[in-house]
Amino acid sequence: MQDIIITGANVWCDGKFITADVSIHDRKVANVGEPMLQTFKGTIIDGSGKYLVPGLVDMHVHFREPGYSYKETIRTGSQAGAAGGFTTVCTMPNLNPAPDDVDNLKRQLDIIRLDACIDVLPYATITKKRMGHELVDYRMLAPWVAGFSDDGTGVQDEEVMRRAMEGIAPTGKILAAHCEVESLLNGGYIHDGDYCRANGHRGICSESEWGEVERDIRLAEETGCRLHVCHISTKESVALIRDAKERGVKVTCETGPHYLTFCDEDLQEEGRYKMNPPIRSREDRDALRQGIIDGTIDVIATDHAPHSASEKSKGLEKSAMGVVGLETAFAAVYTTMVEPGLISLERLIELMAVNPRKILGLPGADGINQGDKADLTLIDPGLSRTVDPSLFRSMGRATPYDGLPLRAWPVLTISNGEIKC
Repeated sequence: MQDIIITGANVWCDGKFITADVSIHDRKVANVGEPMLQTFKGTIIDGSGKYLVPGLVDMHVHFREPGYSYKETIRTGSQAGAAGGFTTVCTMPNLNPAPDDVDNLKRQLDIIRLDACIDVLPYATITKKRMGHELVDYRMLAPWVAGFSDDGTGVQDEEVMRRAMEGIAPTGKILAAHCEVESLLNGGYIHDGDYCRANGHRGICSESEWGEVERDIRLAEETGCRLHVCHISTKESVALIRDAKERGVKVTCETGPHYLTFCDEDLQEEGRYKMNPPIRSREDRDALRQGIIDGTIDVIATDHAPHSASEKSKGLEKSAMGVVGLETAFAAVYTTMVEPGLISLERLIELMAVNPRKILGLPGADGINQGDKADLTLIDPGLSRTVDPSLFRSMGRATPYDGLPLRAWPVLTISNGEIKC
């Protein structure tokens, strides 16, 4: 395996950037420090003017395999992750078969071992077949998974969720909750706001999300389970989580890049604007931005959810829920939040590399240090590029960022000491 050196980059160390050379040998960071070119033999990469950070981590992706490989595979999904600067991703369990026991999980792990080009950590389900009734064996599954989730559906029965939290708490793993009250959906498919009413659509009310966020926070407070709330989109969810953190509840949360960029005023009659939860109001978007600024929101995760072209070509009403995001995420949030001065680049690194590691118990949260596994991402803050889905590594093409100029793209991804993109 060839050694690598990145010269003159702004390197993330202990919460700040320093200018240094970083060398990689035997899949690990060999040295961080002064120029070493005089004695170095291997691949030399000029990092001048760029930022070298711990590899990005996405806590919420859908790679569709096993069961739905016509949408995405572990191979194509992990390649998309590498293209977006991610060295670790966590796959959601809405698969066939669902990873609800060791044998079903092993089927997924075997594909990961053969086909993934970056680290892929699966979630196991909370309930059997994600049906919301029978609990899985958390103790048996815990050593192999990032956490437990029924993502795609919320656990509707409060007593089932309470018993799930009681079972998951001793494992130390997170319960990643898709919060959605199904009885409040009423056939809706976009946010119940002005655009919805003006264009004759059926809306999804905000309470369908925050009502279950409120319940799950209460149950986490009772049980001591580590609750991680997925893809929050409403101002009420932000307020509930902020208050819970102030009370000391073990709760973290994520939102997606598209919820920070767009509001329902930006909707068009195209499937690339349809996802669950939906893009909501300007007030919701601004509350999410404030949650990023004040630390209420811990993580930005893509909810990368690819579908076939035919499934996404049926307009807002009939298209499948979900958009892709791995390849645009960093540049999208940089352009939306960092470039206008809403947050610092350092805060963005916390949201997309540091905090996910802390929540999942992964190494590298304290920066790039000698002896660490070499999972690194090099960002070029001056690189501007217009989003062209035809160039995606992902099999999915539906993105609300199609045709938009974004700035600060990952230009090098090193996973386990190897250049992946």
